[in-house]
Amino acid sequence: MQFSAREDIEAPIEEVFRAVANFEGWERAALRRGAEITRTDTMETPSKGMTWAVQFSFRNRIRKADLELTELDAPNKVRVFATASGVESSFYIELVSLSRVRTRMDVSTGLKPTTISARLLLQPMKLGRAKLSNRFRKRIADFAGAIEDGYHPPNIR
Repeated sequence: MQFSAREDIEAPIEEVFRAVANFEGWERAALRRGAEITRTDTMETPSKGMTWAVQFSFRNRIRKADLELTELDAPNKVRVFATASGVESSFYIELVSLSRVRTRMDVSTGLKPTTISARLLLQPMKLGRAKLSNRFRKRIADFAGAIEDGYHPPNIR
């Protein structure tokens, strides 16, 4: 099952990439939503190979996920691969500079069940795919809006 969204953001590509690759910020956001997240690597700077162990509640059950940063090409691409409860997931963000102060962000994610119980877990999501797709696009649009709101162009005299 695939979801994708595209947003044009009024900010330079470097600013957008800084927000996308703010892994400490993503960790804090997961904690605020009730997940337990732990870095399982020893890297000091964001780079390919960073890993996390995540524990969260979904459908009244505690789920565990392992995440790995599989691609980090500043300022163009970020890819994260996750496995959780028999579901493999990839999250891909590609940035394209449209001008000095405008960036296009393409976000896509895919979910693939690897066990029968995972297929049963994803089946209701397939039935509500249109609603989930709209929620995904709205979240990406909200994130793009937050990036725009946080960017303040320098005053040119």
